[in-house]
Amino acid sequence: MDLVRLLSTFSSFLIACVLGLGLNILFFSPISPDILEFPSPTFPVESNSKLQEVTKLGEGLLVKPEDVAIDKSGILYTATRDGWVKRLHNNGSWENWKFIGGESLLGITTSRNGGIIACDADKGLVKVTDDEVTVIASQYEGGKLRFADDVVEGSDGSLYFSVASTKFGFHDWFLDVLEGKSHGQLLKYDPESNQVSILLDNLGFANGVTLSPLQDYLIICESWRFRCLKYWLKEEMKVKTEVFIDNLPGAPDNINLAPDGTFWISLIQIIPSRLKFVHRSKLLKHLVVAFPGLVNKINGAYKKAMVAKVDTDGKIIKVLDDPTGKVMSFVTSALEFEGHLYLGTLNCDFIGKLPLGII
Repeated sequence: MDLVRLLSTFSSFLIACVLGLGLNILFFSPISPDILEFPSPTFPVESNSKLQEVTKLGEGLLVKPEDVAIDKSGILYTATRDGWVKRLHNNGSWENWKFIGGESLLGITTSRNGGIIACDADKGLVKVTDDEVTVIASQYEGGKLRFADDVVEGSDGSLYFSVASTKFGFHDWFLDVLEGKSHGQLLKYDPESNQVSILLDNLGFANGVTLSPLQDYLIICESWRFRCLKYWLKEEMKVKTEVFIDNLPGAPDNINLAPDGTFWISLIQIIPSRLKFVHRSKLLKHLVVAFPGLVNKINGAYKKAMVAKVDTDGKIIKVLDDPTGKVMSFVTSALEFEGHLYLGTLNCDFIGKLPLGII
């Protein structure tokens, strides 16, 4: 009799724990998820392992060099997750150029007046020159500018930049993917008025941004929508926004204009193919968030690397990859300069350099 009573008490306790956990997961979860559909890529991707042939620049000196910029004199810049902006001189020497601090430096671009502009997910837009480091935009619409992700400068000095998520912070970026709701933005900084304005809202994790060869439109990447949008800057255009390319074989991260007028897009695998079912269940998404260790298990970005070259009509010309992450993985940017492709990454301690003549 005592054993029956003990088992009954234990069963009641176990049920109460399960119910309590379930209620906690559902009602105190940081996400309010939608179902995320994965597109079927329209471009047949055949692995070529070309990204395994890179030369490793600065190996061991760089902490997660996400983005790369190169000025007119050929000096290469990168911002690393230990708070440094570092640069590679033409003689092959690396310089710890400017210390900004923190671990939230993201996209960078060269500036027409010298130096670079950096996106700092905590501080906002930062101008870095030989003389100083200046935060040029940290507020907009009466609130703090947070999670600035990538930036490009126009010929008139205007800065066009993305905000990846207005809900989730830099360290919780994957929660935005799990939630599957549109919290991203495309913004413009006007240097004359010192004001920030919204060009596009409700984007699916707004990421890389670049200008067209004639600077008559912008391309903005929506990572978990697996597409890039074209935003026309011409006032006479009746339709300001259209899809530039969709159904990409990976989530677009950064995008850069190539010298021939095409575009290089880095593509990340935000979830392994075998775990896509997680994004088709709201309950499973809540469960993943409740156990943070599971988040790393379903993030597939560390398993491979891929970049695509796309023409001005939004057609993929070629794809380069490291299918197993043997040499490079989590490649977040691809910049072409003088016949080579320079690759930023969040999972390597170097920048990859690939001669395009071998492709």
